[in-house]
Amino acid sequence: MSEALIDLWQSLSPLTQDILWLALLLLPAVATGLIVTWGFRPGPLAGALLWRFRWTNLTFIALIAISIGIGVGLIAQERGLRKGTARAAEKFDLIVAAPGSEITMMFAAVYLQPSDVPLLGGDIYTEIATHADVDLAAPIAFGDSYLSSPVVGTTPQFVTHLAGELDEGRMFSASGEAVAGSRVELQIGKTFEPAHGVGDSAEEEAHAGHALKIVGRMPPTGSPWDRAILVPVESVWEVHGLTNGHSPEHKTRIGPPFDADYFPGTPAILVHANELWANYALRSEFTRDDTMAFFPGAVLAQLHSLMGDIRQVMSVMAVLTQVLVTAGVLTGLIALARLFARRLALLRALGAPGRFVFAVVWSYAATLIVLGAAAGLGAGWIAVDVISSIVTSRTDILVTATLDWPEFHLIAGFVSLTVLLALLPAFMAMSRNIITDLRA
Repeated sequence: MSEALIDLWQSLSPLTQDILWLALLLLPAVATGLIVTWGFRPGPLAGALLWRFRWTNLTFIALIAISIGIGVGLIAQERGLRKGTARAAEKFDLIVAAPGSEITMMFAAVYLQPSDVPLLGGDIYTEIATHADVDLAAPIAFGDSYLSSPVVGTTPQFVTHLAGELDEGRMFSASGEAVAGSRVELQIGKTFEPAHGVGDSAEEEAHAGHALKIVGRMPPTGSPWDRAILVPVESVWEVHGLTNGHSPEHKTRIGPPFDADYFPGTPAILVHANELWANYALRSEFTRDDTMAFFPGAVLAQLHSLMGDIRQVMSVMAVLTQVLVTAGVLTGLIALARLFARRLALLRALGAPGRFVFAVVWSYAATLIVLGAAAGLGAGWIAVDVISSIVTSRTDILVTATLDWPEFHLIAGFVSLTVLLALLPAFMAMSRNIITDLRA
């Protein structure tokens, strides 16, 4: 029977599964409400209590809403960051570098994080570039910067592969020209002198006299390359006093073919095969003692798997945080119940059954929880946008997170759990001594 149910569940569409899962999570809350209020109409009295202590009630609702909004906002970022990092890496089919850490090289070559890595020589580059299955082999030379923008040496073919047609201007065609990312503040026609290094350790005067001119601008890519300044790799070599990758008779050439005897070295090579299947053959061929070939997407998948585990932990922590906040609210409700304990005692003295008092207090608490959850959903939409903009500005990876079914499920589970906890103050209110409350 269980296998038949599993097969039936798997035969449903993802949307249907999400809707059913949401209904199942809300079922305990609905069932509790039906059982508690069966045969009574506690709504008018509970509504009067909500209005009588409206400012205190609004405070409780706000606490629940803020807790839920921040919780689901943070959890949604994991999914947005996952999509953003995958989008940023989608143009990097295969990376070849010196043997070392794949994660370190991926962060350096794909996400432009500063790193000291060995260089690949001209013989290796030529072997890759002339391979029958290779459509593009672009050196990626990093290590210089201008203000907060990394300056990366590469080829015109790489710029076209990364961003397509330029938004403004033209492609660089000489060693003194550059193409700016979409978020670089330098305008076309402006000149600058790159610094050696990145960040606080950058040597501002190291390349004095080697001015570069912005001649084009890339369209937005949603990746750290939007803040990068791309220059001919020949320019990077020349500014460091090295040969520029070409023999003397071709010293003004920009881009491939390069001469292995005059190739100073590059930290990484982007490889794009002419067929999808060839990428796997190239990875196998260039994974050896002197080179390391890897798929950034595969490395990213491993990191995403770790992020998935973190997301589960974050989800549990978010629920626990929300439950703790609600427990604090319910504790406040227990204290607040003393303010209208005399009214409830009077009802019981007039003949109202204890279950009716129980239903009134539970309905009152459950209404606060549901209203807080609904307000938290709205706060979550705002929190997602705010947190996404912060993450985007800090990482230079375009993160466009939105609330989705996992967050709705989380809120539904929270509502059911806390509605069950609301039985406690209702039970305590029903158990109070009538005579004592009437004399209060």
